[in-house]
Amino acid sequence: MSDVAVRESVWAAATAQCPKHMEYGPCGGVGFDGSCEVDAALPCAFAASAPREWRGGEASAARESAGAVAMRALLATRAVVVADFPARALDARSIAECAEALRGSVDAVLAGDHGSARVQFSPTYRAHLIAREGIAPMIGLNCRDRNRVALEGELAGLADVGVAAVHCITGDHTQTGSRPDAQPVFDLDSTELAALARATGHLVTVAEAPTTPPVAHRPARLVQKERAGAELCFVNHCGGAEPVRRFIAAARALGSRAGFVPCLPIVLDEGSAALLRSFTTLALPPGYVDGILSQRDVRSAGIAAAVALGRELLAVDGVVGVDLSGGAAPGEECAYAGAVAEIGRELGGAR
Repeated sequence: MSDVAVRESVWAAATAQCPKHMEYGPCGGVGFDGSCEVDAALPCAFAASAPREWRGGEASAARESAGAVAMRALLATRAVVVADFPARALDARSIAECAEALRGSVDAVLAGDHGSARVQFSPTYRAHLIAREGIAPMIGLNCRDRNRVALEGELAGLADVGVAAVHCITGDHTQTGSRPDAQPVFDLDSTELAALARATGHLVTVAEAPTTPPVAHRPARLVQKERAGAELCFVNHCGGAEPVRRFIAAARALGSRAGFVPCLPIVLDEGSAALLRSFTTLALPPGYVDGILSQRDVRSAGIAAAVALGRELLAVDGVVGVDLSGGAAPGEECAYAGAVAEIGRELGGAR
């Protein structure tokens, strides 16, 4: 059996074992010990193998969406400031209030799965609600809840709305989160979705987790996502500027040409700290959260810490923006958005 045939056999076995049936795994939910997101007693099926090479051909798009054109033009002039969108799920008024608080201080908002709710407005409708408030949406699209036909429909709708980018993720399994009673879909994974989004004309963003096993293969996995169509990589929390620098260097050594947008942790109170700590395989700079929470004025300390770390991240070669990452405690969404707006302005967003 040839080496190629052996590798294909290994990947096919991993796909069969993976609860998400990923073709191009692993996902970002692998435990620090290499365990599966769905069953901690089992090892990730992909953790022991090198990334599968993209087999779908070079990425191409028939016609770029208006939102993609505008965001690429902005990226050509300066680094961008993106903010995780903190609005409540299924609440149009909360979406409008948070957008109003953030408008003019960040260049785009990243609206994906709400941390505490699996049931959401559809991505296209969410994008419409955000865009009509005068702020550019980057919309997270996951493969958990939709088959490829439904994903194609959402991508067409998002192009019509004119979103700044589509953030392609495989998504958490339904056995995690608020709706374990729902059947998972996973007709595609993030790499395959990236190709579909690029073919629809979108600016495609993906995520990688430098500190999540298999650490040595994460840069190579990003390169395969780029071959499928990704142009920007959101770098999951990995411990500060130096780990981001190392990850970018490793990816560049393998031929990566992506722009990198590291996640910048936002801690403003106990509630936002708790939500941040709930992120999968979170790695923050040593003492970052406790140092903020120990201050008398936690909000001001959190803003100052985020601005300082944000400037460090923006100074890293290859970084084209930062993502103000985190979320609010229930009922604090608008106040949280106001503080994030302050951070965005300090870092040069929407100037």
